[in-house]
Amino acid sequence: MKYQEALDYMDSLKGYGIVPGLDSIRELCRRLGNPQDGLRFVHVAGTNGKGSVLAYVSTVLQCAGYRVGRYISPTIREYRERYQVNGRMITQKDLCGLTEELKAACESMVEEGLPHPTPFEVETALGFLYFNRKKCDIVVLETGMGGRLDATNVICAAQVAVLTSISMDHMQYLGNTLTAIAGEKAGILKPGCRVVSAQQEPEVMEVIRTRAEQLQVPLTVAEERPVGRVRYGLERQRFDYDGMRDLEIGLAGRHQIGNAALAVEVCRALTRCGYEIPEKALRQGLRETRWPGRFTVLSKKPLFVADGAHNEDAAKKLAQSIEFYFTNKRIIYIIGVLKDKEYEKIIEHTARYADQILTVTPPNNPRAMGGYELAQEVARVHPRVTAVDSLEEAVELSHLLAGREDVILAFGSLSYLGRLMEIMEEREKKRKA
Repeated sequence: MKYQEALDYMDSLKGYGIVPGLDSIRELCRRLGNPQDGLRFVHVAGTNGKGSVLAYVSTVLQCAGYRVGRYISPTIREYRERYQVNGRMITQKDLCGLTEELKAACESMVEEGLPHPTPFEVETALGFLYFNRKKCDIVVLETGMGGRLDATNVICAAQVAVLTSISMDHMQYLGNTLTAIAGEKAGILKPGCRVVSAQQEPEVMEVIRTRAEQLQVPLTVAEERPVGRVRYGLERQRFDYDGMRDLEIGLAGRHQIGNAALAVEVCRALTRCGYEIPEKALRQGLRETRWPGRFTVLSKKPLFVADGAHNEDAAKKLAQSIEFYFTNKRIIYIIGVLKDKEYEKIIEHTARYADQILTVTPPNNPRAMGGYELAQEVARVHPRVTAVDSLEEAVELSHLLAGREDVILAFGSLSYLGRLMEIMEEREKKRKA
């Protein structure tokens, strides 16, 4: 199997959709020798902040000398980002070989009258196989959606189960209330794990505490002790946390302080599990963590920032960062969203800060909302909105509209930010040539 054939095969699985449940993934993993049973995990669930916390924790563990697997979705630039060991993507050769094995296992299930595994189940099983064969000391594992019935939850108890900020999202699968959604997310808690949670809404916190008490597992809540002496910035941010002074992170956005504090508590929980994480490695890991597409500065004069705010909670956090970093700045938006997301809420929380808004259609995504349709929605609350035909046109037009001291902010679905970043890189190379 060649690399493009592997990608085509994975793409062909989309027709099997999303089917919550663990029976199929259990059977698929059984046919592969249950590779997940030979691994240890930090299991991360939540609505927003999962990727950032995963990035902090895995970078810290790598700085502490461990061989660390990362399993993430969605990806920004290319498919292979899903599977990383110590920050390096799976090779094309390894992906092709493993895809052949997964394809054979799926076909054998169908031949025996069993349902074909879903795309996420296939990808998750492939990740387990890859990390097992790479002899990872620990894998930082991000749920795809929910937790209780998510394919990643086929694992035995994680060393640490992590719950990032929980809010309304994927309601058609997880429920229409915060309590219901929290119950699904808290499904990753199992006897024998340690639990670390972000500070949550009261009804969410009640669900998490009750679940932890039922399972008799220790629970730590980050930010119960206040973060102190915060120095915000677009390139570097510093803060004190619970006796540790002057911690530094390279990720922008006001909410990243909370994500970093949560990661600190996860690392502390891991030390209680026997992992050696010196303070030097903790500081280095926080400082060196990079996570593209999360309030990422792509260029300056004008300042061009990309952010994956794609639901209401993320839009609220983005609005807070806009108010903080860009006070009295003229801002041009580029927005692209998926039609099954809360685009009305995203618009509601962010539109008032923009001088001009450009809408785009995220390319190569069947769930994409058309740029023209999105423009019609934006026009209900903002008079200066234009639908553009391509990401290239959006980038060019935004630069024509923006002065050197203005801000261009591209946000919405992560599915288009990777291509937008490539366009910006090409533009910067031409500018410097």
